[in-house]
Parts: sequence; structure tokens; C-alpha cells
Amino acid sequence: MALLVSLFFGFVPMFLFAYIIYWLDRYEKEPKSLLGAAFFWGAVIAAGGAFIINTALGVGVYLFTGSESAADLTTGSLIAPVVEESLKGIAVLIVFFFFRNEFDSILDGMIYAGITALGFAATENAFYIYDHGFLDNGWVGLFVLVFIRVILVGWQHPFYTAFTGIGLAVARMNRSTLVRIIAPMLGFGMAIFAHALHNTLSSFLEGLSGLAIGTSLDWIGWFFMLIFVIWVIRREGALLARHLREEVEAGRMSEAQYRTAISSWAQMRARLSALTSGRYRATARFYQVCGELAHKKEQYSRLAEHEHQVTIEHLRDELSQLSSAAQA
Repeated sequence: MALLVSLFFGFVPMFLFAYIIYWLDRYEKEPKSLLGAAFFWGAVIAAGGAFIINTALGVGVYLFTGSESAADLTTGSLIAPVVEESLKGIAVLIVFFFFRNEFDSILDGMIYAGITALGFAATENAFYIYDHGFLDNGWVGLFVLVFIRVILVGWQHPFYTAFTGIGLAVARMNRSTLVRIIAPMLGFGMAIFAHALHNTLSSFLEGLSGLAIGTSLDWIGWFFMLIFVIWVIRREGALLARHLREEVEAGRMSEAQYRTAISSWAQMRARLSALTSGRYRATARFYQVCGELAHKKEQYSRLAEHEHQVTIEHLRDELSQLSSAAQA
């Protein structure tokens, strides 16, 4: 029973967090199948691989030093951040290389990184809640770990790995060879640094006061990341406004549809209204195409990737076909 409860509190909150991230992708939703694969990678491959590698290297440090405290500190502060951010980052790297058409913006990089990290967190949380919570202190210990792992530090892994996604996204949207080399390295380095800082502080800060200090620092970091996410979303809205004006002038969409397309809240209202008019599928697809078209036009203008010309024309044709049925 305790194992099932641990699995429930390990995975269900992370599914909810994943939906929040999916909801934040207001203008161009990523494929659910790809996001599901990213979550699976984090939960199974990254978490399983990290457990094996961290344990093996931690045992090696213990055999070398003869000190359990040195092994714990080294594993938490040095080994785990590098191993875990590497394994999570591989999933984002796979999307970056093999699904480049879905990797269109900084927000996309953060979304794939965040979903992967939440999969990792789900497995890690379930393990900690059961092993360090229930087995050590019974049901009280279990629910204490639920509170700590889900409420207090539930967003820690997405926060770390988001830096890797940002670095790869900056490289994706830049023509400079130097930026394409430096940005992913800097993003990955920031992910490791943030992870290592959290783990190191957790090792030295003890008691309720230590927990309060560590949690405050975590939440400050999350707050600034949230501000950055809001800025990125607003930037995407401006991108749609810039690139879709041409489609209005060409008669592929109406002025009312244009105004809806460039506002995430107006899109939400249009979709809700379409539920009662029987036009939901056409409406949802229409505004998804608006987002995809704007991003492809942006990539073409910035990167001169000529393969996008064919994609742009196909999206324009689909936009025209959907326009008459889409709710404004």
C-alpha cells in the first residue's frame, strides 16, 4: 500500500506540473507524442541511468576515501548534477537534432527540457518518498517527504534543465557558429551549477531554518524563471503579430481571426466558443497553424533555411482552407 501511495504522489503531481507546462505553450503546441516520449525518457532512462551511475561512482568515492560523509557530499555536489543533467539533456538534444521542425523557439527548448525533467522528478520523488520517507519513518515520514518533494522543491528539476533547453534553443535560432557552440555549453553549465548549488546547500543547511533558507533560494530562482517564461510568451505573441499581418492582407485570414491569433486569451475564448458551435477541431487547428506559420517565417527570415519555403506554402494553403470554419 505504501509503495502505491508513493508512486501516486511521485507521478500524479508531476503529470499535473507537465500539463501546466503544456498549457504555457500558448501559440504553438508541441506534439503530445513527443512530449510523452520526453517524459518517459526522464522517468525511465534518465532516472534509471542516474541511479546506477550515481551509486557506482558514490561507492567508488567511499572505497577511495573511506568516508561515508565524503562520499555523500561528493555524490550530491559533484557527481549527481553532472550525471543527471547530462542524462536529462540527452532527451532535449535528441529533439534538437532529430525533430528540428518542432524546435522553433526558446519556449520550445524550455518545454522539452521541463517535461523531461518532470519525468525524472516523478521517479526520483517516488523513490525518496518510499525509501527515505515510509521505510525510515512510517506514514508520517512518507507525508513529510511528499510535502518537501512536491510542494517545497517540486519544480527544482525543470528549473535546472530549462537552462539546457534555453542554450540549445538560442543555438537553434542563431546563424553565428560561435553562438551555436557557446550557447549550449553555457546553458548546460548553468544547469549543472544550479543543481550543484542546491545539493550543496542542502548538505550544509540543517533543521527547519536550513530548510527555510534553501526553499527560499529555490523559490527565488523559480520566480525569476517564471518572469523569463512570461517574457518569452509575450515575445511569441509579438512574433505572430509581425508575421501574420501579411496573411490578412493576402486574404488567408480575417482581421478578427488575426486579432484572436495574436492573443493567447482570445484564442482560449475562441476555442471555448467553438465547443458549442461544432467548430472546435477546425478552430484549434487553425490557430495551431497560425503559430507554426509564424515560427517558420521567422526561421526563414533569420536563418535563410530554404526548406521552410515549401512548409510555409503548405501552411498557408491549410490556413486558407480552415479560415472559413475557424471561430474568431
